[in-house]
Amino acid sequence: MLRHAIAPLRRFTKVSHDLVRHPRLNSDAKLLLIHVQGLPDHKAGKPLGEHATDLGMKPRAYQKAKQLLVECGYFHEWQWQDRRGRWNTDQLCSNVTLTREEASRVRHGVPPEGPPSAPEPAVGEAASRSLGGPPPVEEDQEKNAPHPPAQDPDAADEPERPEGPGASGGPEVAQAERVLLSLRHTHPGLLLGVREARGLADAAAEWLRRGLTAKDLHRALTQGLPADGVRSAVGFVRHRLVAKLPAPAETSPSLPVSGPVACAGPGDEHYFRPLGDETHCGRCRTAAAAAPPARRRAIPWRALVEQEAAARG
Repeated sequence: MLRHAIAPLRRFTKVSHDLVRHPRLNSDAKLLLIHVQGLPDHKAGKPLGEHATDLGMKPRAYQKAKQLLVECGYFHEWQWQDRRGRWNTDQLCSNVTLTREEASRVRHGVPPEGPPSAPEPAVGEAASRSLGGPPPVEEDQEKNAPHPPAQDPDAADEPERPEGPGASGGPEVAQAERVLLSLRHTHPGLLLGVREARGLADAAAEWLRRGLTAKDLHRALTQGLPADGVRSAVGFVRHRLVAKLPAPAETSPSLPVSGPVACAGPGDEHYFRPLGDETHCGRCRTAAAAAPPARRRAIPWRALVEQEAAARG
């Protein structure tokens, strides 16, 4: 059986292990006694039966719990008659067992002589331990020892990384981490902590190394979310980063060069290797642009008429 316990800082009641593990007291008797011991002074003056009613205890269960507390020395009761003939009842509830004589001393404000009488040992406890005495050394050390902070079981296997976004992974990792932390602004279910985003930054940076932009990465992680919501932001983002990782960008092959191509200019300096659809070097293109346009030779009208007649044929 696993246990998880946090020591309260306020609103708590100290309870002895001997009371909690007492073999003769049932759960109603223990709960009633602990409830009364934890009450402030201005609420503890009510009879024991009213406290049982506050706990929702049935009359028969209360009578059984009260009988057990009396038999074990935790509860004492006196009935007396005043001068007017009215009967009154005094009750004493103790978190340690007291004999009738010790309880009478406490009732009149006199502390009992010596330590309280030893009760019957609880299950698993040593018979020499007495109720009300100081706790064992090991229990006291365990209570006062500082509790170390809870450690993540995966923290031992995870190497330490420097603080700050992308401190050890380059600009792509830093940019990817910022994208991961910004997912919560698009969908609340994709809220990632700083440490979680840092653990996924390397996988997200691979997207940027393959030619995608930060906007493409953000869009791939936020579009098409499950209809029933995201249960685990870390698991969902990690799955998408791996499952939808694009293929590496392929570089376009260079145009094959069959050899030097000559342009219209004379001389060896007009040979070049083409970069595209060029057929002339830069020097020849410049000279051609600067040259005046060729004048069109005028054709006599008689020749035009003959050409038109020949075309109609």
